[in-house]
Amino acid sequence: MISSISWVPKGASKSVPSVADPPSKEEIEEIKKLALLEKSSDVEVQEGNEDMSEEGNEDMSDDDDVTGQGEEVERALGAASALGKGGSSVHDIADGLDELNMDEYDEEDDAIELFGSGIGDTYYPSNELDPYLKDKNDEDSEEIEDIMIKADDAVVVCAHNEDDVNHLLVCIVEDPDGDSNMYVHHEILIPAFPLCTAWLDCPIKGGEKGNFIAVGSMEPEIEIWDLDIIDEVQPSLTLGGIAETKKKKKGKKVKKSVTYKEDSHTGAVLALAWNKGFRNILASGSADKTVKIWDVSTGKCKLTMDHHTDKVQAVAWNHHEHEVLLSGSFDHTVVMRDGRVPSHSGFKWSVTADVESLAWNPHDQHLFVASLENGTVVGFDIRTATSNSSSDSKTFTIHAHDKAVCAISYNPLVPNLFATGSEDKMVKLWDLSNNQPSCIASQNRKAGSVFTVSFSEDSPFLLALAGSKGNLELWDTLSDAAVSKRYGKYARQNKAPAST
Repeated sequence: MISSISWVPKGASKSVPSVADPPSKEEIEEIKKLALLEKSSDVEVQEGNEDMSEEGNEDMSDDDDVTGQGEEVERALGAASALGKGGSSVHDIADGLDELNMDEYDEEDDAIELFGSGIGDTYYPSNELDPYLKDKNDEDSEEIEDIMIKADDAVVVCAHNEDDVNHLLVCIVEDPDGDSNMYVHHEILIPAFPLCTAWLDCPIKGGEKGNFIAVGSMEPEIEIWDLDIIDEVQPSLTLGGIAETKKKKKGKKVKKSVTYKEDSHTGAVLALAWNKGFRNILASGSADKTVKIWDVSTGKCKLTMDHHTDKVQAVAWNHHEHEVLLSGSFDHTVVMRDGRVPSHSGFKWSVTADVESLAWNPHDQHLFVASLENGTVVGFDIRTATSNSSSDSKTFTIHAHDKAVCAISYNPLVPNLFATGSEDKMVKLWDLSNNQPSCIASQNRKAGSVFTVSFSEDSPFLLALAGSKGNLELWDTLSDAAVSKRYGKYARQNKAPAST
């Protein structure tokens, strides 16, 4: 399945991404130690377990013959894959290293000489005269061309899970405004089931801008990955997470004790939103019922809010007033908080079901929409807000789908053009003019239950969607006759207005 998609703005990606540096000797040692600790935590704790674990760690730390050039890890991954282990966890890497018998890697067998005679000993005055050597410049050029991202390419990142393997798919869409062709440029293996993503350009590694994706998962941490690096094995930054896990045996029962990092979420991270006005700020919502504001430049949590009484499924920053944040919860409320007045408890709207997603209208700073688990979509105007609003304050209600409306997206170019995706497998386009919504197009795009939809800001009539079938689908909404008739004039404009 694909749980979330995020467009990368054109020009944000490096034309030629870097290849990750090979892991150091210390990093390889840490992987093996981590594998040992995780294996020990998978069985019941018995007397003497701690002593055994310490001995195991000492054995691992004494293995000084493991090289740090990275090729060993690649071969270990290959060995793990050949053994049917997938190569997607620290267990697999550690087992692969053991299969390669790294302790004896540098030992040579002098009894047999496989090479050293015949044509291999022929000497050529230069590489240019050696017919058996390819032109290295040509080879390098081909490799660069294979990974190059062209200026006209669109990039979209998918949070994907298949057969218990979790990864980010970095996809290229060639000719997004024409006969588009899509392919996976590279993948990033991640350790936990991904639930949400948010693209951000805060230069956490220095410089003026970056190209990063924040990932929320079933774990209580947020990982931030560099999209300009291929074959990366570690996130650039991790916000929160588990500091330590212990198991203690009491009688016949084993009790698990978890210690979290300072200011960490203590439940799954269900929602993320990057602040485009304050580029170092990221908001998160969690199953632990809290909303947190993070400063990614320091890796610290700036503020924790506990105004909800159930899981927080959605967060969204206002496009115009960048200090204003919405959060939606399973407690059947939407709350708006203003960072300029942190002492204020905020404004609250009641709804009739669990909140699935939220979206601010990019064309009007006062309007937002919430989609609900019962298949409805409701609109609000914050100018009518009070500290304790009732469900009667809605500007409109759409009975949009037969099942939960998991995802919504405003068109960044066309005012009032709005998309919804649902567990009923349908994707619909709506005209929200005058707070009198009307459905103008509806399709089953063969994505299964639709969990995520998003209009591109660079190609505004291109809608990306995905869901339970695990395939990224692209819908050129302008190809629909009703959409073309009503909004074709916007397509003839030179470009979409810059996002705020």
